[in-house]
Amino acid sequence: MVSNVGRDYYEILGVSRDATKEEIRRAYRRLARRYHPDVSDDPEAEAKFKEINEAYQVLSDDEKRAVYDRYGRAGLDQSGMGGFGGFGFGFEDIFEDLFGFGMRRSARPGPQRGADLRYDLEITFEEAVFGCQRKIQIARLETCPTCRGTGAEPGTSPIRCPQCNGTGQIRRAQQSIFGTFVNVTTCPRCHGTGEIITTPCSTCHGAQRVERVRTLVVDIPAGVDDGVRIRLAGEGEAGLYGGPPGNLYVVVHVKPHRYFRRRDDDIILNININVAQAALGDEITVPTLDGEATLVIPAGTQTGTIFRLRGKGVPHLRGSGRGDQIVIVNVAVPTHLDERQKELFAELGKTLGHEITPQEEKGFLERLKEVLGL
Repeated sequence: MVSNVGRDYYEILGVSRDATKEEIRRAYRRLARRYHPDVSDDPEAEAKFKEINEAYQVLSDDEKRAVYDRYGRAGLDQSGMGGFGGFGFGFEDIFEDLFGFGMRRSARPGPQRGADLRYDLEITFEEAVFGCQRKIQIARLETCPTCRGTGAEPGTSPIRCPQCNGTGQIRRAQQSIFGTFVNVTTCPRCHGTGEIITTPCSTCHGAQRVERVRTLVVDIPAGVDDGVRIRLAGEGEAGLYGGPPGNLYVVVHVKPHRYFRRRDDDIILNININVAQAALGDEITVPTLDGEATLVIPAGTQTGTIFRLRGKGVPHLRGSGRGDQIVIVNVAVPTHLDERQKELFAELGKTLGHEITPQEEKGFLERLKEVLGL
């Protein structure tokens, strides 16, 4: 067996007599990890661990260390400072460092913030572009109007919890070879509040909150895009114990349009024109979100030609002005011709000849990138 009779405390911890408190602490941590009975295979680990703790208890205390340096162990015994008296030297931090958990104390629950809520809202393409107001209904937990969040029937008051005597904590002392270990847990009866509701509220039955369905008005800003979240501060669920409410997040989903597509703040529209309009040119009307607009088609327009209508796009969500409408022209080849049309095309074909012209390398995608600034 290991005997600590006559062994020098500095020798036990492996430090010099002028070691600092931090050096003593580091030495103790190293040895405690090595010889703790739960992790060490040394048959004498328990005795060594007790010896290490005794040395640390003395050398980490300035008063005890001064007596020991002057008179040795005899001086400690005569002054009543000797012996291993448990964990009176701040062992909680070390215990947590060694084993990953500490002797933490529970506390009464403080104000708790209410939960955030989410609402998915579907709007039309036009509503996303120009903005709108929409009414929504949400179910949420609100502070009980009867008991005002106390959980007790009006006219009654909670009583002190008899199990924890109002502390909200249960303390259990356990004896071990290292001294008395006090385990502190949340009271299972009052759940840490320190109070028991003897007469629960008839409306919320002691839950402090009740579910209510509310109608809210959501302002959808002009230019909002698919997937954008709009925060309504304080419109989530009510908090507990005086805590603030959560927020409501409205997630916008934009339905696809029949004709228009969106790219950032520009709107893209594909239109078909016939071969005569493409060859001879024409003045046509095209749809926009603001109504019809006039578009001049120059003679000789080819499939994939791109036109830009300034200011006919989506309003900038952050800032003034609007994007543009990009019109992509497709020359539609007729598939159903009557006899007269066939004759006219045949005559036209004779005048045009049969020469084949290879297509330029820069095609439609490149032109579209140029127009969109990609």
